[in-house]
Amino acid sequence: MAENAGASASNDDGGIKEQERLLPIANVGRIMKQILPPNAKISKEAKETMQECVSEFISFVTSEASEKCRKERRKTVNGDDICWALATLGFDDYAVPLRRYLHKYRELEGDKAANQDKVGNSNTDQGREEPSSYGRNQTINQAVAPTPLKFSMIGSSNNSNLGPFN
Repeated sequence: MAENAGASASNDDGGIKEQERLLPIANVGRIMKQILPPNAKISKEAKETMQECVSEFISFVTSEASEKCRKERRKTVNGDDICWALATLGFDDYAVPLRRYLHKYRELEGDKAANQDKVGNSNTDQGREEPSSYGRNQTINQAVAPTPLKFSMIGSSNNSNLGPFN
């Protein structure tokens, strides 16, 4: 696989270069480390394999969602389209919690927008952030920061080492 990646990355035949198609390997490795025990090591080959897999998975789901949008004569793929694609492709176990996450995210974004409107209407200077007033506005911004949601892994008997999605 490493041999192919190098050859594809240097091949400029008008298609997408291999490295442009893949997620950054450092990000993939960071996500992998979150799940593993602190003293675990990950080989370069394992990171490259996972990099290829997750990039292909994202392309697979996005392609399905994009096809749905094309049939509906829409140009923008949204979160609902991704959830639909996951369910259509047989990933119902992930589509359901992702729908809940999307709903919660939209609620928080709505609350955030409403709070920003209130701040903007009550005092127009508070909505702007200047270097000298950073501390004052920081507390306003923290009040509307979204809380991360946790996902339970389905079919896992060992819940003690699930990482960020438990």
